[in-house]
Amino acid sequence: MPQAPLITLNDGIQIPQLGLGVWQLDDDQAYASSVAALKAGYRHIDTAMIYGNEAGVGRAVAESALAREEIFITTKLWNADQGYDSTLRAFDASLQKLGLEYLDLYLIHWALPKKAAYRDTWKAFVRLQEEGRVRSIGVSNFHPEHLEHIIADTGVTPSVNQIELHPDFPQVELVEYCQAKGIVTESWSPLGQGGALLSQPVISQIAEKHGKSAAQVILRWHIQNRHVVIPRSSNPERIAQNLDVFDFELDEQDLQGIAHIPHTGRLGPNPDTFDMGA
Repeated sequence: MPQAPLITLNDGIQIPQLGLGVWQLDDDQAYASSVAALKAGYRHIDTAMIYGNEAGVGRAVAESALAREEIFITTKLWNADQGYDSTLRAFDASLQKLGLEYLDLYLIHWALPKKAAYRDTWKAFVRLQEEGRVRSIGVSNFHPEHLEHIIADTGVTPSVNQIELHPDFPQVELVEYCQAKGIVTESWSPLGQGGALLSQPVISQIAEKHGKSAAQVILRWHIQNRHVVIPRSSNPERIAQNLDVFDFELDEQDLQGIAHIPHTGRLGPNPDTFDMGA
């Protein structure tokens, strides 16, 4: 049974480098996918309040034979709940839905610069970590300006920035900024969307060379670039296959080929302007 390597975050907490994402899965699907993932060897599940499936993830964790400390659980604060007091209430609600006594990683889902509440929100995150209710705190979809503000306000640097990231949208400047700050980048939509990336000829050629699928090649690219990666699937066979990426390595020729894939640009919203649910 393969196991994802652990990456040590800037606060000393260790996160499995590959986990299961449950975006766009309903509660029952998230439960079934989480059960399949834990059986396959996953030890990291990423959910969010807005996904509406925290309870399903929590049920899978509760029913697992694994000890709680063996499973790394991430959830995210939704936009409407930003603000100091509302963040604390939303955290309690998520923890209750998950059925957990503590959380491994809590992320601010979007910066929402127009709402201008993320700075107070981050102060609440710092409090939750100081109280031991969450082991590690981070953000999602933050640009350098947003990160600079919260670090200046609190002196606490996020451990993770979860961003849209795939070989045809590598976000090189943002990744380099995060690396310089000691912030781990975590890739959402790691395989792109719609299958265009999976069908790139260079990806297919590399996959054939290594006897792997196109998805496994792309996930391996994330791993070798030191990103945490959370592919989503509701298919147990695909879930197991996505974890089976630690028995091969992309060589320099492979990496150069992937680096020359045409860049598509952003597929999801722009964090500077996105304000859904604010």
